Amino acid sequence: MDKKIKLGLAPTRRFVFSVEDAHRYKKLVEDKLREWGVDFVNLDGINDEGLLFQRGDAEKAIARFKKEKVDAVFAPHVNFGTEEIVAQVGRGVGKPFLLWGPRDESPRLRDTQCGLFATSNVLKKYGVPFSYIVNSRLDAPEFERGVKTFLRAARTAGRFLGARIGQVDTRPGNFYTVMVNEQELLSRFGIELSPVGITFIEKNVKALVKNDPRVNEVAESIRSRITLRGVNDEALKNIAALKLVLKDWAEAENLTAIAFKCHVDLQRALGVYPCFVNGELASDIGVPVTCETDIHGALTATLLHYASDTKDPIFFADLTIRHPDNDNAELLWHCGNFPYALAEEGQSEPYLGQHFVIPPHMPGTGNFRLKKGDVTIARFDGMNGKYSLLMGHGRGVDGPKNLGTYLWVEVPDWPLWEERIIEGPYIHHVAATYDKVAPVLYEATRFIPGLTPDPVQPTAAEIKEYLRGRRAL
Repeated sequence: MDKKIKLGLAPTRRFVFSVEDAHRYKKLVEDKLREWGVDFVNLDGINDEGLLFQRGDAEKAIARFKKEKVDAVFAPHVNFGTEEIVAQVGRGVGKPFLLWGPRDESPRLRDTQCGLFATSNVLKKYGVPFSYIVNSRLDAPEFERGVKTFLRAARTAGRFLGARIGQVDTRPGNFYTVMVNEQELLSRFGIELSPVGITFIEKNVKALVKNDPRVNEVAESIRSRITLRGVNDEALKNIAALKLVLKDWAEAENLTAIAFKCHVDLQRALGVYPCFVNGELASDIGVPVTCETDIHGALTATLLHYASDTKDPIFFADLTIRHPDNDNAELLWHCGNFPYALAEEGQSEPYLGQHFVIPPHMPGTGNFRLKKGDVTIARFDGMNGKYSLLMGHGRGVDGPKNLGTYLWVEVPDWPLWEERIIEGPYIHHVAATYDKVAPVLYEATRFIPGLTPDPVQPTAAEIKEYLRGRRAL
């Protein structure tokens, strides 16, 4: 799925401060954004200066940004700025908004910090949610960190709001944990579900196996990449066709993610599990697939997918057991659905085999350990009309071998995590990515009305220190 983002650049000045220095800083900011490869639209041509500073500028800027379909707006205060015009643009465009101004040198020419105090107040009066970067110089690490975090946060919020989640059948009968309020997701977040039944999957898989030459190509691709155990040719073709059906459906319906009822109806219809295919969709087209019709899990995976800049796919896991020897490590495991692209190199023969937990024991599950590395773990969930986003960082560590797909993850204080999950609205399902994106998720919640951030480790205070340039993650 597309991770590109277009930024509306709306620099502002005030009439009583240095015009020349304002124009100098406008160019410096634009040069820095180009250096970072940011796709932006400026305000050149709306007046003689390409700056917000006079009556009528707001309407012109709003029209420019809407025509260009920007995903976010950045208003650098190239001197004090004109706060009411900036706020009018923020309200009129209605996209995630970033506030910053360069720190003054000596002699003072801009008074940007004073202007930031004024504009932040007026943005609040206009009801404009915003993120801000501490008053800093253009070459300060906190400026680069702030801009790049904001862009990813804006992308994350924008793709979450209005997401389309494919739902394959109802939830399993005994999975009360994955109940959701579909009407509330639509009315509050603009999230739509696109439901189909197992019969839709069965009919299309059988049709592709019979008529579509792509099935043999996908089957051979799978065979060439991973060892098969107990997977005959018929089962492999059904697995390949299932991957194609989900891919074609996701692209036709513009799906953000899919929540799949993975047992037991599919096995009765086709004789396979979808687990391995789930990971393949995340790898191939960036559409995460979650188990047990977990719609909130699919939304969590969506948030992580767009928060991350890594090319690695998202993986979806159960929180299962504590490490037998490491008090701060937990087993992230699932029956066999992690993307094979994330498998650790050098392990003893990973394979695609039969489900070893749930009868009937049919083909379709991966069996391998994931690579080590830094990860972000998250869970979007809600109850009684209140929604929150659990988030935190961990790292892969050694641990006992398991069947299925798995990764042992260590965090600084696992009992704290366990307590937060037990006491929150969360369940045992989480999504994870090989990237440290808690600050991105934290900032994204500013632009998702009704979603409360719930950072574990790093804490909210530590995330804010990171964004101020005071600590590493």
